Amino acid sequence: MAEQIFPTKGNLIKSKRQLKQAQLGYELMDRKRNILVREMVSLTDEAKELRSTIESTYSEAYKALAYANITLGVVNMHASSIPVENSLKLSVRSVMGVELPKLSAEFAPVDRPVYALSSTNSSFDYAYICFNKAKEITVRLAEVENSIYRLAVAIKKTQKRANALKNIMIPRFQEQVHFITNALEEKEREEFSRQKVIKRRKTNM
Repeated sequence: MAEQIFPTKGNLIKSKRQLKQAQLGYELMDRKRNILVREMVSLTDEAKELRSTIESTYSEAYKALAYANITLGVVNMHASSIPVENSLKLSVRSVMGVELPKLSAEFAPVDRPVYALSSTNSSFDYAYICFNKAKEITVRLAEVENSIYRLAVAIKKTQKRANALKNIMIPRFQEQVHFITNALEEKEREEFSRQKVIKRRKTNM
């Protein structure tokens, strides 16, 4: 590649500028990758906690529901009076240019049930509380796991670009700068020798 560049001062300036830009680009890509990795590690730790919590929460919720079914009979009628959750809202937050989902919802307060208290009992109340908790954890887990996926994709792309800069572009521009510099220095030496010969001839005349 370097041998195809005509060794001029203009090309040397251009190659040095390209080398500097490639080095800066690599530093930025490497910094971005490190920040994204730290964010993903943090979210991965949270996801592990949430998965553990959600399993025990759903298990507890279904046990509570089973007990409510025993004490009240099948609770389908009571459950159908609870409105479908439709307050979920999606927005985004940006981490180094990577858009990560941000979920929010206005869950009904558990201390103000939306079903008839007169026809239910404490076991149904407990099941309602458990499933509300499971719902909140599910929303957060969905947000975290989707963020982890997006970060993983972004990290892979950033690493690929950083590798291309480090292993291909930077060595290429370094080779160009080295080739042009050597060629210009050799040209200067030849010119110096030529001028010296001309001066000697003029002196001997």
